[in-house]
Amino acid sequence: MSTPVPLAPQPPTGQRHFFTGPIIKTELLLEWLAQHGLTASTAEAETGVDPDDLSREMHVFVIAPHYDRAFQLFFAEREDEF
Repeated sequence: MSTPVPLAPQPPTGQRHFFTGPIIKTELLLEWLAQHGLTASTAEAETGVDPDDLSREMHVFVIAPHYDRAFQLFFAEREDEF
């Protein structure tokens, strides 16, 4: 049985919580956001987890002015994909 992911911690000043998921996905997301000129950071979702575990949960934070653009790029439905 998997352990529940805790709620996102208070984001760093000037940032908003954007995503929580396995580190392997969050690292890809950080790279993707950077390629679109968006600033983001991460924080461990749990303490005491093996740092080599690629399934450990991470929180991704985006600076507040970039949040809406990041949301549109990552979560919005795209009509050109159909």
